[in-house]
Amino acid sequence: MERLVRDCFRTGGYVFAKKADEHGLSRIARLASNENPEVPSPKAQAAAKKALGKANRYPDERVDVLINALRAHYGDYSFVTGVGMDGVIETLIRTLVEPGETVAIAIPTFSFYGLAVVAQGGNVTTVSRKKNDFSLDPKQLVRAGRTAKVTILCSPNNPTGNATPVEIVSEVLDGIDGVLFLDNAYVEFSDCDYLPLMKQYDNLILGRTFSKVHSLAGLRIGYAFVPPWLVPYYQRAGTPFAVNSVSAAAAAGALTDRDHAERYIAQVKRWRKRFSDEVKYPVMPSDANFVMVDVSPDTGDQMVEKLLKHGVVVRSCRSFAGLPDHYIRVSIGEDWENKLFIKAMNGL
Repeated sequence: MERLVRDCFRTGGYVFAKKADEHGLSRIARLASNENPEVPSPKAQAAAKKALGKANRYPDERVDVLINALRAHYGDYSFVTGVGMDGVIETLIRTLVEPGETVAIAIPTFSFYGLAVVAQGGNVTTVSRKKNDFSLDPKQLVRAGRTAKVTILCSPNNPTGNATPVEIVSEVLDGIDGVLFLDNAYVEFSDCDYLPLMKQYDNLILGRTFSKVHSLAGLRIGYAFVPPWLVPYYQRAGTPFAVNSVSAAAAAGALTDRDHAERYIAQVKRWRKRFSDEVKYPVMPSDANFVMVDVSPDTGDQMVEKLLKHGVVVRSCRSFAGLPDHYIRVSIGEDWENKLFIKAMNGL
């Protein structure tokens, strides 16, 4: 019966980072998945525990507890939610892209964008970033975006770490004919503020997540600032009851604990600088909670294996299309994890 499987899923798929337990190691520096090493905020945990007591009922289909918390936190914007950023992306593509229509994507970047487009029957057009610093050429993206239903840009970008200036994003919005999905999963770690653009453009969507700065990766909850016209259509296309009530409550609670978020933001900024200053390999400038490191003449996979022997798990960037195969991506973890990474890298 395997003949029934769609051709687009016979090969490929999302490439996950290596797991430490595959190598029988005990004390591991887990720096591969851009997670927040701090446990969830006590306020998030308390809200989740309270919601768990009512988990016998389906969640509110409008996710009002989270939508209201987002408005209290950010102001009068329109929001949608999803099961992680991935869920927001999937639902957005399902809402807007007909089979055969085109989505333009700036690469190298998060591979799930393309997977979601292909799964919906759409076509992907890629636009390469500049090779010297991985910055965006807005004119190239605009050219591709003029014939695309959706244009996707990640800023700060995964895995390169660099942010696209607000004025460049504005230039893209002015030039394309469709919607721009701007993935802001790591924006809290940068100095970029794209929110004012939401008041100026009705073709902009800002995707966000609770997986990074709010320590809720395991609960899989994402959201997006959207133009008001999109909300009813997104809701019709979405999977019923996709966001569970425990995750929604935890996320709403997390938004009330600014100290928790600020602690990790400060940790990230401090260690990004130390990585850049102390690691003997070239570290790319980053606005995210990770850095990308050029490990040539080794390949990314080779460096991953070398670091595993020292108890450090990082991500090879081999699977990122458009990126040369000599980079690794390293998350900012706890102090001892970061120190172990520096020691291991400099000892090779």
